[in-house]
Amino acid sequence: MKWFKQFLVIILVSFIGEMCNYLIPLPVPGSIYGMLILFILLICNIIKVNEIKEVSRFLIDIMPILFIPSAVGIILKLDILKEIWYQILIITIVSTMVVMGITGVTTQFIIKRKKRKIENE
Repeated sequence: MKWFKQFLVIILVSFIGEMCNYLIPLPVPGSIYGMLILFILLICNIIKVNEIKEVSRFLIDIMPILFIPSAVGIILKLDILKEIWYQILIITIVSTMVVMGITGVTTQFIIKRKKRKIENE
């Protein structure tokens, strides 16, 4: 029964995210709205982490299985992707480098800030 309640909480938040997608005229997927809502509920302690912990771990454990439908969808569209493979490759490489660069700069900033805080104490 505990797992059922936890799963129900996650499904309810996902449903609210989908409703936001339907009501808000922005090109944002409902799953993103749902994750933001769940994040806000967790930050505000409206939902406690231990209230969804077991089901969350289960969903993370089976996450690779959840990517199978997407992979099949990509395989079904290979004829379209063959025409633009080099564009996808360039976008993938550039976006990966940008994310790595921003992550590195942010990490260095946080480390320097912590060092300054420790030195000032």
